[in-house]
Amino acid sequence: MRLTKLSQSLLLCALTGLSGCAIFSDAPHYRGIAVTNDELKQLTPGVSQQADVQALIGPPTFVEQYDPNNWVYVSQITKMRIGQTEGVKKQSVVVVTFNGNGTYESYVRKDLKDGIRVDMDGKQTPVPGGSAGFLQQLIGGVGSYNPLGTASDTSAGGAASLGGSSGNIGSGSSGSSF
Repeated sequence: MRLTKLSQSLLLCALTGLSGCAIFSDAPHYRGIAVTNDELKQLTPGVSQQADVQALIGPPTFVEQYDPNNWVYVSQITKMRIGQTEGVKKQSVVVVTFNGNGTYESYVRKDLKDGIRVDMDGKQTPVPGGSAGFLQQLIGGVGSYNPLGTASDTSAGGAASLGGSSGNIGSGSSGSSF
């Protein structure tokens, strides 16, 4: 079968276009410790200790703050989306529970469908003094750099208020620094 010049050029464009798709796609990023079911089956409730779990799975991503008997292992597969923001493709959370003596009791596995979506509030926190104008934003920080970390300059005899200090300048007292 003989291809005409037009069909050859169309085929070339199609192959070039398909090969170019790989240039714009990003490889997935693997994060955290992925705990497999085979690893969890090796743990025996009432017998395995925290040291056994750490030797088998590794150190936990974090230990729950209010219950140190719960070790949490989080793993994610992320991929870049449009606008260079990362999107979570797959997430797994395994909570391994121990009793007070450090003996393994049970585990719970959760994934993205078990998660709760929390939307950020679009409102802004009000700031006393209104909003800064263009010039105030542009030159507002000039002179407020202080490498020593002190907030007031008393070397000139008076108490001058700098960038992050608050105080009563007129009364001669130095302000407190935050």
